[in-house]
Amino acid sequence: MALLFLEALAGTSARAAQLKPETDAAFQHYVSVTEAQMDDDVRLNRFLVIDRLPDFQRKQAYDQLQQGEVYIEELHTRENQHPIHIPSGLIHHWVGVIFVPNSTASQVEAVLHDYDDEAEIYKPDIRKAKLIEQNGDDSKIYLQFYSRTIVTVVLNAYFTVVEKQLGAKRIQSVSRSTRVAEVANWDGPDEHERPDGGDHGYMWRLNSYWRIEEKDGGAYVENESITLTRTVPPLLEWLIDPLTKSIPHDVLVHTLTNTRKAVVKAETPVKQEELSQETPVRKDLPEKGSVRH
Repeated sequence: MALLFLEALAGTSARAAQLKPETDAAFQHYVSVTEAQMDDDVRLNRFLVIDRLPDFQRKQAYDQLQQGEVYIEELHTRENQHPIHIPSGLIHHWVGVIFVPNSTASQVEAVLHDYDDEAEIYKPDIRKAKLIEQNGDDSKIYLQFYSRTIVTVVLNAYFTVVEKQLGAKRIQSVSRSTRVAEVANWDGPDEHERPDGGDHGYMWRLNSYWRIEEKDGGAYVENESITLTRTVPPLLEWLIDPLTKSIPHDVLVHTLTNTRKAVVKAETPVKQEELSQETPVRKDLPEKGSVRH
């Protein structure tokens, strides 16, 4: 039975999926509402996602982060207490936080901007990285993403990046995709981007929000991502839905732990051995749904 459904999935994946204008508009609206809530949180001194938790859970989260664990949560932005409908598309909204002891915000920032080494730092999730243009705190970058689950997907993504210093020890960096193109025949002599409308809808849009706060003898690093993909056929929801949870979760854990390893390696190479094993992730505390989003 499982093989039959996998064959059905392969057939579904083989069909192109076009991003509809109403789907894109709904995504942009979701992002607008989310970013307005982010601005409110900064004004209320809730810079990190864990700062929005009740006192007891917030203390537990900070304690766990300082012990080397990763805080991960799936978010769902609401407008006037109601879900935001995305016609013909799915939103994947996740956030994670990690603590890098004995580091500064500027040291973390340097790793995030090290595009020459980014493919090495974040492999295999990122295969290529390039700074296209920089003008002060505004940049344009290129990343090639790689994902292998049931099928192998390679995507070229182009972003605008805006960085902002928020006080002496807080930094925020926001990257918004301007174009995402699926790569056909990747790593072959005829590698090329599929035309818009000729892709499979694995990822249409991606916004990523980095927040760095220096305190408690180190730096807290947060990454929040909002991704738009095609919908899942109802017949395959039971098979695909777990992947839509596990894949973003695992990628976020790898991204954050690899960032920490790179910061430690850049400053004190000896400490790299201490972080060679996979960082434990606590899922039980704080509970999901405790954040306003």
